[in-house]
Amino acid sequence: MSTNLPLDAAPDAQAVLAGLCKAAADSLRLRVLRILRHDAMDVSELCTVLDVRQPALSHHLKLMSAAGLLSSQRDGNHIFYRRREFAGDEPFAALQQSLLAAADTLDLDDAEEARRRDLQRQREQNSRDFFTNNAARFREQQDLIAAPERYAAAVNGLLDALPVATQSTALEVGPGEGWLLPRLSAQFERVIALDNAPAMLETARSAAQKLSNVEFLLGDTSHSALKSLKADLIVINMVLHHTPDPAATLREAASALAPGGALLVTELCEHRQGWTRENCGDLWLGFAPEMIQDWAISAGLQELTGSYLGQRNGFKLQLRLFGAAKITS
Repeated sequence: MSTNLPLDAAPDAQAVLAGLCKAAADSLRLRVLRILRHDAMDVSELCTVLDVRQPALSHHLKLMSAAGLLSSQRDGNHIFYRRREFAGDEPFAALQQSLLAAADTLDLDDAEEARRRDLQRQREQNSRDFFTNNAARFREQQDLIAAPERYAAAVNGLLDALPVATQSTALEVGPGEGWLLPRLSAQFERVIALDNAPAMLETARSAAQKLSNVEFLLGDTSHSALKSLKADLIVINMVLHHTPDPAATLREAASALAPGGALLVTELCEHRQGWTRENCGDLWLGFAPEMIQDWAISAGLQELTGSYLGQRNGFKLQLRLFGAAKITS
């Protein structure tokens, strides 16, 4: 794609190019880009990970934002930063993508990586505490983002046309209040509900107490019981943004699929509403569709179909169906 510009646009183009190059010409700023690869953070979190004072970092963030490398979103007293990617038709989009890709090859030093992991563990603990303390209010919080009734018909449509040879075993990761369990119970001979929050698992158990073919398992996708499981369907419904390592969750789930099995993911698209961390126990502010696709491909899955639905308060939901390879003789 040509990036040639008319002569009268040259001064602006020169300013954009100079700003982009200047914003990337600093080791600290490159580390900021690396840290924000799959995340959004506020200034205090970045200061903690990088071990720098806020006034110094704020200068760098302002410069990077002006150059178009970062975008910011205010949420109350916090300003969250994430990487911005130029649209394909913007001048110097290819250069910006090359800069981001180069930053992604960098390794944080051991101390920075340790602080980043500590921050992620704290977020994970905050999420667990949220579900422990708010199990009774789960539906109220859920309704702020994506109430099940707003996308249940689309999920049911995917289940109606599920391209699997057998419907013996289904696994739901993070069943929440258990609204999907009756449907899965009617369609599959055996259903396993897996959750790492005891309070939420009990909530799902109460909702499914009349379903004789549903089993309940406390843990996450690293649970030893999944090592020998060969599920025809695995559902991960609005869970990835609560997990500390969503790529690992997808990978572990994929390994529990039977050949030719299907993995159904419903998840938030990337958003900037940082209030969901405190109010809804979210660890991640949604995901770009191509990010989930890359994780699925790395896990040995191929996308079968996908759709996108608008939700309340500006959220967008992605429904993705992936398939595991069949064994051929």
